[in-house]
Amino acid sequence: MEKKYAAAVDQGTTSTRFMVFDHGGNVVGYHQLEHEQIYPKPGWVEHNPMEIWERTQEVIKVTLEKYNIKPEEIAAIGVTNQRETTIVWDKHTGKPYYNAIVWQCTRTKDICDELAKDGGQDRFRPKVGLPLATYFSGPKIKWILDNVPGVRAAAEKGDAIFGNIDTWEIWWLTGGPNGGAHVTDVTNASRTMLMNLETLDWDDEILNILGIPRQMLPKICPSSDPAIYGYTPKDGPFGGVIPVCGDLGDQQAALVGQTCFSPGEAKNTYGTGCFMLLNTGTKPVPSKSGLLTTLGYQINNEPAVYCLEGSIAITGALVQWLRDNLKFFEKSSEVEALAKTVEDNGGIYFVPAFSGLFAPYWKSDARGVIVGLTRYINKGHIARAALEATAYQTREVLDAMEKDSGVKLAALKVDGGMVYNELLMQFQADILNVPVIRPKVAETTSLGAAYAAGLAVGFWNNLEDLRKNWLVDKTWEPKMDPATREKLYKGWLKAVERTFNWVE
Repeated sequence: MEKKYAAAVDQGTTSTRFMVFDHGGNVVGYHQLEHEQIYPKPGWVEHNPMEIWERTQEVIKVTLEKYNIKPEEIAAIGVTNQRETTIVWDKHTGKPYYNAIVWQCTRTKDICDELAKDGGQDRFRPKVGLPLATYFSGPKIKWILDNVPGVRAAAEKGDAIFGNIDTWEIWWLTGGPNGGAHVTDVTNASRTMLMNLETLDWDDEILNILGIPRQMLPKICPSSDPAIYGYTPKDGPFGGVIPVCGDLGDQQAALVGQTCFSPGEAKNTYGTGCFMLLNTGTKPVPSKSGLLTTLGYQINNEPAVYCLEGSIAITGALVQWLRDNLKFFEKSSEVEALAKTVEDNGGIYFVPAFSGLFAPYWKSDARGVIVGLTRYINKGHIARAALEATAYQTREVLDAMEKDSGVKLAALKVDGGMVYNELLMQFQADILNVPVIRPKVAETTSLGAAYAAGLAVGFWNNLEDLRKNWLVDKTWEPKMDPATREKLYKGWLKAVERTFNWVE
């Protein structure tokens, strides 16, 4: 039967979805289900790995039935995932020894502080491109080995194995205890703090320091792998044999879905926070400006492509705050109409350092401020300043990226929920002084994973094929004069300084 589709399992922080795409990159079917967020203690966040696997099977089955898609019509399957979330399980039974420890979980703070005593926060950065932080998987694995009885002995014996969510999903999709593939890709491995950026292999020195047995780690593969990770069994959720051969962390999958294949191309995903990735080519660029050096993707056995990543904590979450805490409007989408009731921000700035500042500052003692208030200010000005905050924070990350990489951005490709806000997108173009481009297919994360899988089996021939699929929905050109741009941005930087050292 003719291969008509490439598909993706998209396992996110709050939900799992399965999406099927045709050769033109159009969505032909999907289903999505949420899973429980578990908070055992303040700052601790967990997921139930078995619940995630059950949801995965369900979204696959419902999509195939609802859209009448046959397994033999699917050329290949890719996986994309919430990054850094950590699972350790028994390879003979598939039973997790403990819940998944989620990327947002802060329980490993003491482990990170202890490690930083020798060599500081950047102790491993030259090798792995990351600071010591609770965000990454390595310290989470160490926590499970140190705190869950019997796991260390099982790991040393080769029975307990580790994976981020991509590894867990691929292992189950390819048979689980009956010969499931224990693999990850370079992008997910680059978020563990255990992979050497130069060798693209686990770093023995770091494994030694953290006390992690090498045999519990998955094999590191290309993101798009013609050698195929494994095949779905007939008695699995697909009811047929399909190659599983694509794997990308969610932000990297969006980079591929946006076809940012040339150095200097960047994408920004506007969600609860913002994640900007800049393609820096086939050599890792160390950051001196508070960014992460990470893997972008590796197609087949070609050289891996690296990225600089800037993470911003609060963007869309600020609009939710205006809605829920200040009751400015009922729906988040109404922020634009309110912001349009005024001509400009009235001289105020809103810096949303609610939980400190992320890139490029990494200051946990900062707190949010609204500065420049006068009797003239009304709700409209505050709504407008809240939207502008997202654009200013993006400019700060972009400035850091250009400084680190020496690459000048030509245009910014955008995706995520906030990209339908016209006022914000125009202001973003104005403050960056580059065109801002929204694509036709907004599901760039799932699409990127499907692309990785489809490339591995020749469903798409090359990156050029994917570029042809990428269509512009809308472009915002910068219209602001240079003097105004610099005056506004200078005001923002002054406002940011007012947030520093607030917590004594």
